[in-house]
Amino acid sequence: MTKAQSINVVGGPLAPCSTAPLTGYFRNGCCDTGPEDVGMHTVCAVMTAEFLALSKYLGNDLSTPRPEFDFAGLKPGDRWCLCAARFLQAHEEGAAPRVDLASTHIRTLEVVTLKILQSYALN
Repeated sequence: MTKAQSINVVGGPLAPCSTAPLTGYFRNGCCDTGPEDVGMHTVCAVMTAEFLALSKYLGNDLSTPRPEFDFAGLKPGDRWCLCAARFLQAHEEGAAPRVDLASTHIRTLEVVTLKILQSYALN
């Protein structure tokens, strides 16, 4: 990723989301994206029990460990790069987690409005 592509939704440089657990489509700790990231894993969110339950119900179990993928499973409080469309779906279902705007990639705005993101902002 070049610096020009790594901009957050508020126009600044994209800040890291999490290294423990290591997140991001590229597993670099940031919610960077590129052409190969079809799901657009660009929203840096703080997991909640409610969101994890919804995600599991919708077919993406993020809480169960998957050692074969070196994935320990997420728990409430973990920060993770979510797919923009899944975040929007969680918003529509009333179960969206809090979001770190400085760590959320600008391409998220192709799917989710800034106003919606701001309503879940951590700070």
